[in-house]
Amino acid sequence: MKKLLQNTYLQALTTGLLLAASWPTYGFPLLIFIAFVPLLWAEKKMREQGGKTKSKILIHAYLAFVTWNALTTWWLYYASGFGMLFAVLVNALLMSVLFLLYHLAAKKAAAKISLLFLVCLWISFEKFHLIWDFSWPWLNLGHAFATFPKWIQWYEYTGSFGGSLWVLAVNAWLFYQLSTHDNKRVQIFGKWALMIAVPIVFSLWIYSIYEIKGEAKEVIVLQPNVDPYTEKYDTPNFLIAQGLLAQTDALITDKTELVIAPETVLAENAPYDVFYNSPARYLMQNYIRQHPKAQLLWGIDTYQFIYDSTAVHAATNKFREGIWVDFYNAALFFNQKPEIQKYYKSKLVVGIENLPYKSILEPVLGNIMLDLGGTISTKTTQKDRTPFVANDGTKIAPIICYESVYGEYVSEFVKNGASLLAVITNDAWWNETQGHKQHLTFSVLRAIENRRDVARSANTGISAFINQRGDIVSLTKYNEKTALKATVHLNKKMTFYTFCGDYIALLATFFLVLLSLLILLRKKV
Repeated sequence: MKKLLQNTYLQALTTGLLLAASWPTYGFPLLIFIAFVPLLWAEKKMREQGGKTKSKILIHAYLAFVTWNALTTWWLYYASGFGMLFAVLVNALLMSVLFLLYHLAAKKAAAKISLLFLVCLWISFEKFHLIWDFSWPWLNLGHAFATFPKWIQWYEYTGSFGGSLWVLAVNAWLFYQLSTHDNKRVQIFGKWALMIAVPIVFSLWIYSIYEIKGEAKEVIVLQPNVDPYTEKYDTPNFLIAQGLLAQTDALITDKTELVIAPETVLAENAPYDVFYNSPARYLMQNYIRQHPKAQLLWGIDTYQFIYDSTAVHAATNKFREGIWVDFYNAALFFNQKPEIQKYYKSKLVVGIENLPYKSILEPVLGNIMLDLGGTISTKTTQKDRTPFVANDGTKIAPIICYESVYGEYVSEFVKNGASLLAVITNDAWWNETQGHKQHLTFSVLRAIENRRDVARSANTGISAFINQRGDIVSLTKYNEKTALKATVHLNKKMTFYTFCGDYIALLATFFLVLLSLLILLRKKV
């Protein structure tokens, strides 16, 4: 049994299983504070044995991280089998390369230096994973506590990177103490427990004293449960709008100020200028005239032809000779004013809404992507995070689906004056799996980071209202046609995190550069 426990492959596998067992929504996050230790122990054993270790380290790390990725994001298979394999295998490989770099650092530097290098390297990678074209930050470590919002109220100061730092620092400290003070394990685990308990107790105190702030508004979120593969495109927008307004009628009062419908709920195969003059649009405007206080924030999947070559940009798609087309996953805002406010989704799903590095990869992978069920079309985005402006001047952040995973990105809406976060999404792609549940929990993190209420409208997923403390006040069931009504509060104060953004990641990158230079310039220890 002892030999089995000392098996390095078993130790690597244990790390993967512990990471998966700590993940939302079925896991228990305390496990993550010990999850990296078995893999670190396996690396230390192989390093001390000497010989050629690079390939062994990479294989062990890959075993750990592919296990974690597969067990927590396998549900991507329901949207795309190729997409699931790409996300799991490539993301695990990137994580394994990080661990290999740590191994190379550990061969040259003292244990404290190399472990600090790992902490800074991993956080820098998480930040990079938020901004490059192959962005996939779903498994950033700070997300592990999303189902325990009372533990992480201090995210309003640190954002989710505070959670990543917490996890990595505790794992690194525990491994260092166990590997250098083997005979003091009782004291070590006592201090380890304290490093976990203190931030949690501090968070519980913040939670207990925090008061919900802001003016109260009545809001309705709709969950139409429209099949995104067939019904959405086979049903004219007029009938879709009619059904949504019928759902609204069941709940609307004279106090209702906002009605939110999901991402791409309007998806008739017609360009935007056709929709603007369509029966669906006139039906919606007529509804607003009947309910002058109500305003509609609805999603649309649409496009626009371009006939002027000077208006073509990097995301524009060639239609035919002399004609180009821009595709949009957009949010529309209707109120008493004649113009319709628009926001274009700007954090796009890789391979579905965006071909990364299009100018390079399209000539090579275009046909392959189509054969595998992907796309070579790219949605058009926008530069600024512009909130919608309501009748009374209230600013509302239109956050479309995948964008809710990005902390600093969402905070840019709040910096621009948003006092309410409106998340519109379509989570039907993943069936009734952990996918849509995990996606819901990211809205909890955004609520705490910015101290903003969240009104979440999902087509087929979970619609919900979340308050400024991250409490889910009310929610729907998966795969049901329904609607929710609640009173939200419009907080206008900015948190430290909203103002400073991902400063922890920037500091980690700065120290990573310094540590890299230190390790490269020093002699082997």
